[in-house]
Amino acid sequence: MKQSIDMRSAARSRLLVAAAAALLFALPAASHAQESKTNVVRPFLWHAELPRSPENVVNIFRRFDSALREPMVDFYSKALGMEPLPYQPNAMMIRFPVGTSELKLFPTASGNELRARPVNEVAGLRLMTLFFPDEAALAARFVDHGYEAPKFHAADGTRKIAHVQDPDGQWVELVVVPGAAQSVYEQVQYGLTVTDIETSRAHYRDFVGPEELPAVQHPLLKTTNYSYKPGDQIISLWSFGADLPKDTGTAGIQYVVWNVEGVDALAKARNVAVDRPLSAAGRFPRTVWLFDPDGITNYFAQFRESPDALRAAN
Repeated sequence: MKQSIDMRSAARSRLLVAAAAALLFALPAASHAQESKTNVVRPFLWHAELPRSPENVVNIFRRFDSALREPMVDFYSKALGMEPLPYQPNAMMIRFPVGTSELKLFPTASGNELRARPVNEVAGLRLMTLFFPDEAALAARFVDHGYEAPKFHAADGTRKIAHVQDPDGQWVELVVVPGAAQSVYEQVQYGLTVTDIETSRAHYRDFVGPEELPAVQHPLLKTTNYSYKPGDQIISLWSFGADLPKDTGTAGIQYVVWNVEGVDALAKARNVAVDRPLSAAGRFPRTVWLFDPDGITNYFAQFRESPDALRAAN
């Protein structure tokens, strides 16, 4: 009997030691999670564990000459095959979903004349990349709707790539990837020409927070491409020198977040330049507009209160 009691006592001791050890080793992980939450924006972004956001996750906006509204809708819907969201009365914006992202087109009285110059000649958010399964079908759509067929070039493996301009002169990259998973065609990539690649890498990696993917050579631009993947979207950076003129007002990035106050506090702590300060509480969307190192807009929008999001993140 005594031996049995001793054995049970020893077993309890081992369990207590194991529990203490588990707690001890869990503490650094918890501290690291808390540290990452306060040091980068990424934990504040909408993510897959939350209910699907109707505003999507990371979006691109482009301003265009308002006189070109009909040609712009025609190009993106007919030539590129994108399906716009239903038109809302009194809404100026045109919205084209791509996977969990959106292209948001805003008409404006006049555009920056630099927007139509080649990607390597002007700094700014210069390129939107879309992925397609069939080169012949894509080229046929262009020709059928009065556009010149894209001139594709071999990239890596079976991929082909072409650059075209929309009716406003802004650049779109078309990548043909035959036989890929549907998720590939639902990706969208935003290409930024920057003037100081290391400073911009630090901003998107160490402030926005997505992991930096392995650097690659861009097959058409012939420069090193550094990319970040906050979701189904890819943000890509490249540089052609420090002295380029800038067009930072034509296009920018919108991030949908569940805690815009957290983004604002982090931006202040990290001395990130502010375009438009945090908007007043109680009205949605609530936003804060920030600049990246080149002055490209990164704006963060919270569209609703989200108790579920708060519980999930904490």
